[in-house]
Amino acid sequence: MSYDQIAEFYDLVAARQSRSTGPALADVLRGLPVSQAPLVEIGAGTGRVTRTIAAALADVDIIAVEPSPSMRAVLTSRVWADPTLRARVTVSSGWAPDLDLPDSILGAVVFGVAGHLEEPQRTELWRRLAERLVPGGCLVVELMGSDRPMPPTRTVHETVGRLTYEWWVSAEPVRDGVVRHVNWWRVLDGDRVCREVGDEHVWHVISPEQLAAESGLRARPAGSDLVVLEA
Repeated sequence: MSYDQIAEFYDLVAARQSRSTGPALADVLRGLPVSQAPLVEIGAGTGRVTRTIAAALADVDIIAVEPSPSMRAVLTSRVWADPTLRARVTVSSGWAPDLDLPDSILGAVVFGVAGHLEEPQRTELWRRLAERLVPGGCLVVELMGSDRPMPPTRTVHETVGRLTYEWWVSAEPVRDGVVRHVNWWRVLDGDRVCREVGDEHVWHVISPEQLAAESGLRARPAGSDLVVLEA
């Protein structure tokens, strides 16, 4: 999936995500061992989670991976604007299954990504990450979504200046464990619709048990929608 069409709206959603998952992610990261190895963030988006990672791991370098040019533009600007991030965060344009990874990593944060990948791609990604983990390192994976149908539902309603932004989502199962999501944004000036931007994508719903089987690692929950994979 390309996020380029909806990148301008992404932070209106990501702000809620970072509030709901940020504390649990920070708790996991603070328990990692002291290491000179970097942490890899796969699917860094616009950098909101990157800030959470940097705050939890004050002395660790971060490789922030984001393939979408539009999302990466915001990510790079956010990193550049913050001297504490600028010194430690390297922005990469790689794509998850084919990442250019260092020989060793402290861990990886994989948010909003796993469901976009087919099982063989996920299995290869987990293998490549796991074989580079330092002792005591881990992978933190966000498992989102349900395989139940969802009628068109407004999930965001925010005002910026004189404009109102609405995010509508629907979901339709296409086969066992796979759902088609349709997303569209409405930009309103009062009651007048100025613009509508939409996209759709297929999402693979993954259980913690499936994640453990794919990765060969032990899986434990770490708050809502987060799973920690450990050797």
